[in-house]
Amino acid sequence: MQKNLRNLFGDHHGLDAKSVEFLTKALEKNNLPGFDYLEFKQSLVTLAGMNMDESTAVKSSFATASTLGLTKEKLMQTATHYQQVLNKEKQQFDVALQKQVEQRVAGKQQEVEKLKKQIVQYEEQIKKLQAHIEKSQHTINSADDHIAASKAKIEETQSNFNHAYQSILNEINKDVDNINLYL
Repeated sequence: MQKNLRNLFGDHHGLDAKSVEFLTKALEKNNLPGFDYLEFKQSLVTLAGMNMDESTAVKSSFATASTLGLTKEKLMQTATHYQQVLNKEKQQFDVALQKQVEQRVAGKQQEVEKLKKQIVQYEEQIKKLQAHIEKSQHTINSADDHIAASKAKIEETQSNFNHAYQSILNEINKDVDNINLYL
């Protein structure tokens, strides 16, 4: 009996095709030999397709299966086997999902936190640079006043010197003229 497990479990439930494909492949890979739960399920789906009520379909499928040696105990054991297969796939999926979360979400969150810290450091650097700029601007402003005062002092010293120089030179020149005139 050839079975398409996607038709048995996924087509009529509106499930994600990729997930159904993954899980049904795991069931196919772990399919037990002989008539078991999967063949029983296929029989149920076929009977449901004939508009048979669920109770009659279950009883009819089991009656047919029992002629092939299927007991209720074996049916339950094989159903449990397939539940365990699915549980194992879920555990593996959860591990892979957690890795994806760590890589794509947690990794990005760590990157964001790192960038936030870096921004704080940059802001501190900006504050320090701003303080240096203000200090330098104050020095510049003070220097302009100091330069102006120094320049005025130098000009005053130059003026005083020139005045004294000219006065003394004039005295000497006057004396030289007098010496020439009177001697």
